[in-house]
Amino acid sequence: MTGTRLDPWVDSYAERTNGMAASEIRALFSVASRPEVVSLAGGMPFVQALPLEQVAETVKIMLLERGAQALQYGSGQGDVVLREQILDVMRDVGVVAHPDDIVVTTGSQMALDLVTRVFCDPGDVVLVEAPSYVGALGVFRAYQCAVEHVQMDDEGLMPQALTETIARVRASGRRIKMIYTIPSFHNPAGVTQGAQRRLEILAIAQQAGILVLEDDPYGLLGFEGEVPRAMRADDANGVIYLGSFSKTIASGLRVGWAVAPHGVREKLVLAAESAVLCPSNFAQLTISEYLSTQPWRQQVKAFSELYRDRRDALLESLQAMMPEGTTWTIPAGGFYSWLTLPNGLDATAMLPRAIAALVAYVPGTGFYIDGQGRQNLRLSYCYPEPDRIREGVRRLAAVVESELELVATFGTTSGLHTAEGSPIPAPDLR
Repeated sequence: MTGTRLDPWVDSYAERTNGMAASEIRALFSVASRPEVVSLAGGMPFVQALPLEQVAETVKIMLLERGAQALQYGSGQGDVVLREQILDVMRDVGVVAHPDDIVVTTGSQMALDLVTRVFCDPGDVVLVEAPSYVGALGVFRAYQCAVEHVQMDDEGLMPQALTETIARVRASGRRIKMIYTIPSFHNPAGVTQGAQRRLEILAIAQQAGILVLEDDPYGLLGFEGEVPRAMRADDANGVIYLGSFSKTIASGLRVGWAVAPHGVREKLVLAAESAVLCPSNFAQLTISEYLSTQPWRQQVKAFSELYRDRRDALLESLQAMMPEGTTWTIPAGGFYSWLTLPNGLDATAMLPRAIAALVAYVPGTGFYIDGQGRQNLRLSYCYPEPDRIREGVRRLAAVVESELELVATFGTTSGLHTAEGSPIPAPDLR
């Protein structure tokens, strides 16, 4: 063998690894975590709002009373007491099930992976919203699925577009395995499907015989009105429902779940056992003790109020500072707003200039499989304090204004240099 290869095993990898790529969000963390940068990028829950002393006491009591169980192997399906408590959590979104219908997972991301592994062969089609959650796109790529985006509007997935996409894909001879949707407080778009829209989407899926994969990490974090009714509440056989405690309690505990029809549940448990043997008993029993002893609904309400204040700070700042031609969604809950730049601007090309101005966001292309979204970006308001959000928007607005001036002068922003003649600095995205 001559020469030194950076990766001597490159010829030995499975073909499916060709679909694996680092997300644009993960690549941003090394930059966005710097204290001088206002990060409107990562969707990190503000866990500092938890009563940490009470959480510590909860863990202490759990270990004293159930420590031997917490530090031991557990069931591949998850702790039965926690599964019963999850039923109570889901009642708020209208889901009625049995503990045996639930599979506890290491975050709902693992549930996404398990469902895809169980259902999808290479080349199978998954229909997703345009844009869609970057973590789901990564899973579908890893299993060599063919992803087809379906157009959205201010009320989420569009029924007519879904019908047309199903017909087009099937006319090409390809097999559609599922429709993946985030109907409540969408990541990244920030929009929510209304009750009638959800029923229309379900009717289309039922008529076409296509499984719906409903991802609902934000459903309890609404800012006004009633909690949105889950799609699973109206179709127990045609919908797999994914939930998570990452946003309503703590993301670091990594506890999520899937609710599935009996036959699917069995396959998910087998897949979970082959992946991790069993989810962490320590994390599950910590969540279980918290749900048993703490006013968790009050804590969810406190989170919602905190995020609503930060949402308001973002929207007020955008309204006051962004140049004409910029638009954005108005989220009724969750973590995100989806911003569309004025014509001629490119969010991906603009990112190095934004980082140089000490503000970070996620370019829209990361939420598409096919290069769409260059005029879009996702803004996350969940983590920074309101004053930091306002400062971040001020910096971002200045960058957008500068980009518009460059377009007006040169007709493009690509490959331009600073006034001093040196290249505009790019962020370290390793």
